[in-house]
Amino acid sequence: MLELGEIQETLRMISEQNLDVRTITMGISLLDCASDSLPQFCAGIYEKITRSADKLVRTGEEISAKYGVPIVNKRISVTPIAIAAAPLCKAGGSTAGLVQIAKTLDKAAESVGVNFIGGFSALVQKGSTPADRALQHAIPEALATTERVCASVNVGSTKAGINMNAVLRMGHTIHETASLTRDAGCIGAAKLVVFCNAVEDNPFMAGAFHGVGERDLCLNVGVSGPGVVKRALEEVRGADFETLCETVKRTAFKITRVGQLVAMEASHRLGVPFGSIDLSLAPTPAVGDSIAEIFREMGLGDAGAPGTTAALALLNDNVKKGGVMASSYVGGLSGAFIPVSEDHAMIDAARTGALTLEKLEAMTSVCSVGLDMIAVPGDTSPETLAGILADEMAIGMINGKTTAVRLIPAIGCAVGDTLEFGGLLGSAPVMPVNPSPCLAFVRRGGRIPAPIQSFRN
Repeated sequence: MLELGEIQETLRMISEQNLDVRTITMGISLLDCASDSLPQFCAGIYEKITRSADKLVRTGEEISAKYGVPIVNKRISVTPIAIAAAPLCKAGGSTAGLVQIAKTLDKAAESVGVNFIGGFSALVQKGSTPADRALQHAIPEALATTERVCASVNVGSTKAGINMNAVLRMGHTIHETASLTRDAGCIGAAKLVVFCNAVEDNPFMAGAFHGVGERDLCLNVGVSGPGVVKRALEEVRGADFETLCETVKRTAFKITRVGQLVAMEASHRLGVPFGSIDLSLAPTPAVGDSIAEIFREMGLGDAGAPGTTAALALLNDNVKKGGVMASSYVGGLSGAFIPVSEDHAMIDAARTGALTLEKLEAMTSVCSVGLDMIAVPGDTSPETLAGILADEMAIGMINGKTTAVRLIPAIGCAVGDTLEFGGLLGSAPVMPVNPSPCLAFVRRGGRIPAPIQSFRN
């Protein structure tokens, strides 16, 4: 049972160190809305979303006011649309129909006041259904014509291998999505994630979807506090690694307890079961709320310096250890995000050349996700994008971890230019990409089989 006394110590973290509940995300199953009629399906999903999430935003605001804990975002995730829309596509539903579904999701999200809705998604790690293919083709137009809809496609897993046909398709999809939104900073690509080993209870956008193994409704809470961790490490500056690890664990415990309090309160008020707490150190553009600043406090000159991967591994592991002691339901991605656009010190490191795409790829082997919010030159070919995707999917597949990619081809921009997104997304410096070709490799087609370590039960 949670006691308010446990939370008092965190008030200073909230007021001075950027601690917040980054998101309350309501997961909503759309399986009971399935229909072979497009109008009926759209009407069903609009009705269920608006009915289920009608009080979500207001409840978040009330809890924030009661406890003084900032709750930055209120969001919704839904069943992967390629699954929910399977009967429709079997009956002849087209790409245009999937775009109409995306617009319905957008309308429902606007109606209840959330800032994003995730789940325009497909799971194609072993192959694609007609609905999967229709959704992948619909993604560029769907993201270009909606404001709140986020999309994701899972193209690989440790159990299934990597669907290289889907990887190549997503290289083209990313490029086309960026092109269709070039007048808005190529923002469409920032709302699209390609996964290996996607999880079903992730509350963070743009990759959130409501897995088919989840309840009809549930609440997943994402807590973030890189500023809190940095401040805690300042208190043990120069100490040995054992002390460093213990400090991160204790801090993560306190942060997670705040999320647990908010999650239980929201569950009670809304009458919706609590799902999981995702303790992920997700940075913002604000000074003092940065993963790269934590690296500096650990003793590194900048993100990307020798030792950065080790520092990130230490951070990620001890955040998880502290979190699991604070809640019985830690889930999602939980760890440390390393986006380039949303972390001012990561941006600085990328601009000076201390942080390269290759170093970021190495870091993704130990972070909680992968290559996140990385802008690349606008003339980067879809095949090169697919090669980058394949590399990241391989890291996830072999290591049995979730990896994800959000690449943003900066149409009309070159290395050194900057894409401006605003808000939590911040800005992204355009980073160089290895010019060596990989076209013949990614065009081979078929599936990279699962690794030997997958054969266990």
